[in-house]
Formats: sequence, structure tokens, C-alpha cells
Amino acid sequence: MNISRIGLLVVGLCLLPATAWAQKKGKAGEPAAAQKDKKEGKEGAGAEGEAGAAEGAAGEKPAGAEGEAAGGEEAGEEPGGEEPGGEGLADICKIDPAACPTLDMNKEAARPLKEQIYAVQQVYALRVRRFELNPYWSISLNDQFVSHPAPGLAINYWITNVLGVGINGNYYRPFNVDSDFNAQVRRAARVGVPLTEYDWGAALNFTYVPAYGKFAGFGDFIFQYDAYVVGGIGALSTRPIPVIDPDNRNFEYEPKIAFNAGIGLHIFFNRWFAAVLEVRDYIFNDKLENLEIDANDPTNTATWFGENRITNNVQAQLGFSIFIPFSFEYRLPK
Repeated sequence: MNISRIGLLVVGLCLLPATAWAQKKGKAGEPAAAQKDKKEGKEGAGAEGEAGAAEGAAGEKPAGAEGEAAGGEEAGEEPGGEEPGGEGLADICKIDPAACPTLDMNKEAARPLKEQIYAVQQVYALRVRRFELNPYWSISLNDQFVSHPAPGLAINYWITNVLGVGINGNYYRPFNVDSDFNAQVRRAARVGVPLTEYDWGAALNFTYVPAYGKFAGFGDFIFQYDAYVVGGIGALSTRPIPVIDPDNRNFEYEPKIAFNAGIGLHIFFNRWFAAVLEVRDYIFNDKLENLEIDANDPTNTATWFGENRITNNVQAQLGFSIFIPFSFEYRLPK
């Protein structure tokens, strides 16, 4: 029995260096070999059933294997994890710094902000379901003998954002001015030119806006505008100025049917106030003074009127518009 115990002790001492060498090899990357040595050590210790020196030697083997395995995990590999120096975002930035731009948030916060104007915006001033009050002053452009300045007022109601209906009126009577050139020609050449003066004018109009937008002026200031066309029908009260026989003739004002057509421009200063420039042509059939005098009865009113002539009263109108109500609400499609 003693001889058997001595034999087992010698075998255990011989196996100890080989087991240690196998554990070092497992540290280099072969854990399967270390597990095999561990299994063999347990089987050798259990085969004899002894708890002597052989058991101590077998107990040191798995402890060494576990220590080396723990060292291996700290050195490089983690079960189920990424390897250090792998495909992380930091490694990509090291390889190609341009692929990872960085911003200095303090500098970005200190940058001055400038309002951006987008090419496509909501309409600056909606006209739909609003009233427009437009007082203006008009001057005639195409009558070189008599000027017809007049104050006027237009009232429009916008059925849609581009279509409006309204009325306008002009009052001419106190402002008609006969030119000095015409009086000098009559006196020097004894030739009279039929003249007409206006009393008032009124019309029912339709307005259509085909274009609107914005333009820059005075630096960074943005003006909103719309261009429109207008047309309608009404009346214009006129009478001839007696220049052929002023001693006997005295004409009364008489209204005539007048058509009108024109173009205009709104320039908005805010959402309810705008400047207005308009050029409009009032077309009517005017009655002129007769160039001949009835020698038998110069007071006969039937001989005072001569030919009828289609007359164009082209006038420029400059004023401003006030839109009521002052505010509005956008109704966007759902």
C-alpha cells in the first residue's frame, strides 16, 4: 500500500510541469487545451480516490487556468463585445477627420441672425371679403386745351382674392382750366377750337389682379405689390365751352354714357394700407359746339350743337387705399 502511494506521488510530480506548460499555451489562444488538462487532472485524482498531494496538484491546475483566462479577457477579448480598436465612430474619425465635422456651439450661438425671405410665401395682404376705400387725385393727360383735374373716391368689395367689384366717382366742375395757348390762338387767328368742360363722372367697375409679388427698395426694405386691370361702365356729365359765339350761347351740363378701362398698381406698406397709382381711359360720345352761327336766329338752341365725337379722357390717378377689416385670417387647405 505504501509503495502504491509513493508511485502516485511520483506520477503527480511528473505531470505538474506538463500541465503548467499546457496552461501557458492556453493563454496564447487555446482555451480548449487548458480545459482538456483540467479534465484529465480531475480524472487522475478521482481514479485513485486519494486526497493527498495528487489532489493538491490537480486543484492548482484549474485555479491557474481560471487566472490565465481572466487575464486573457482583460487583455483583449470580451465575450459578445467589440474588440478595442474595432469599427467604432472614434476610429472612423481618426482615419478620415473630414467625415466627422464638429461645430463650436458657442461660436454658432454668437453668430448674428438675419431674416430669410423665402421665394414662395403666403400672400402678404389678402383682399378677399374686404372693402377697399380709395381716395385719389386725378389729372388729365391727353387734352392740351383744357385740363380736367379732379378729386375722386373709389369703393371696392373683393369677392375673391383677385376679383373685386365697386364704384368710383370724380368731381371736375371747380377744377376745369382753359389753357392760355387756346385763348391766344382764338384771339390771334380768329379760329375757334371746340372745347369741353366736365362736371362729374361715376362708374360701376370690375377689378382683376393677374399678378402680385414683392420688390426690394431702400436697402433691405421689402415692398409688396399687386398689379390689376379695371374696367366698367358709367356716366360722365359734360358741356361745351362757348368759344364760337359766347355772347349768345350758354350750354348746360348733360350726362353721357361712358366706358372706362385702365391698369393700376397697389404698393402695400402694411397689410391694410397701400399706395395706389392708376391710369384710366374714360371713353364717351361728346357733343361739340357748332362752328357755324345762324345769322337769322343765333339764340336758337337747336343750332348750337355741331358734330358728335368719340372722346378719350385719359387720366392718371394717385391716391391710397385702406382695406377694411384691417386684419384677416388665412384658411389653409387641410
